[in-house]
Amino acid sequence: MRVVVLGMGLVASHLMVGVERIKRGELEPVGVPLARYEVEVPIEDIEFVAAYDVDPRKVGGSAYEAAMMQLEGVVPVPESLRRVPVRRGIHAGSAAGLIEGARGIDEDLGLWEAVERIAGELEELEPDVIIDVITTEKAQPFRSPERLEEALKRGEGVSASHAYAYAAYLYMARTGRRVALINGIPAPLANDPAVVSLYEKVGGLVLGDDGATGATPLTADLLEHLAERNRRVLSIAQFNIGGNLDFKALTIPEKNKMKEYTKSSIVEDILGYDVPHYIKPTGYLEPLGDKKFVSMHIWWKTFNGLEDELVVNLRINDSPALAGLLVDLVRVSKSLLDRGFKGTVYEVNAFFMKKPGPEGAMNKARIVAYHDMLRLLEKLEIVKRPQAAAAGR
Repeated sequence: MRVVVLGMGLVASHLMVGVERIKRGELEPVGVPLARYEVEVPIEDIEFVAAYDVDPRKVGGSAYEAAMMQLEGVVPVPESLRRVPVRRGIHAGSAAGLIEGARGIDEDLGLWEAVERIAGELEELEPDVIIDVITTEKAQPFRSPERLEEALKRGEGVSASHAYAYAAYLYMARTGRRVALINGIPAPLANDPAVVSLYEKVGGLVLGDDGATGATPLTADLLEHLAERNRRVLSIAQFNIGGNLDFKALTIPEKNKMKEYTKSSIVEDILGYDVPHYIKPTGYLEPLGDKKFVSMHIWWKTFNGLEDELVVNLRINDSPALAGLLVDLVRVSKSLLDRGFKGTVYEVNAFFMKKPGPEGAMNKARIVAYHDMLRLLEKLEIVKRPQAAAAGR
């Protein structure tokens, strides 16, 4: 199963390094949600064939060199990643002010020509799955394929994620191959009817948007706990501070707004009513690195009119948390494609994503979404529970 990764940052490095170490028997798949079950596609079948980036320090090198830049002294980096090239990708301003010298092929060729170039390279690489983990960027849904195509041809108002998504569509349309695009960032792809309809047309899948890894799924499950007991939530505060590139990107207001939108969409969907809430990334502090600080306060009314509250503090390794989810998304998406699924799949998005597509879909507690997804995957025989677990259901 051939995989192309968009964005050779910390998430990509942890994903590639972790998968290669699992394949070599050096690492247990802790942090991979479905690793307890028998999954149709084993982790050993995942093969990384290329990555794309706009950082001049990474472009032209290998995934091994990029991973060593970021993870040397943290975890062992397998030599096998030397065979994975890092190619110059589409910038569309996504890393402006964040990476010195960042440059994409769109700045040399123009955006439409860059999309055509990437589509041609995908024909050469023949991926089954494409993973988008570029830096958080400003992006808006286009809602119709025609508007997206017009913007691409004008070369303005298009996110790098939308440009890549269209390049993958062209690749599918021209070759007849079916691809799953997994969107791990807040750009609305699975929530954009333009992208979903294009992928339905050619039999492809887009899963997204914005991987749910830390505070957001925990908040969702706590709210479900309170909702099931009919406790009236009065206010919610949740914030994150980190020191990696993605948190640096979130110091740019329009990018922070994208992340806030995907994070705060859980409240009314789960409770059935809105309450005063502050759920957003709030700061960049370089010494924290990839291990972000999370704090949460939930205040509610209980029986007899009394009030309770919960305070949670966490330190979470940000990038490995998402990388572990991506291992399953790669495997599950390939099986869904093989069974003829196209467009997007809500049951999978609802567990793995902060803002699950398609547009208008409801957020739900991740513990609920997990079992809903398992039922679908078991019915499709993509996942089998161990006999002891199945007997105990």
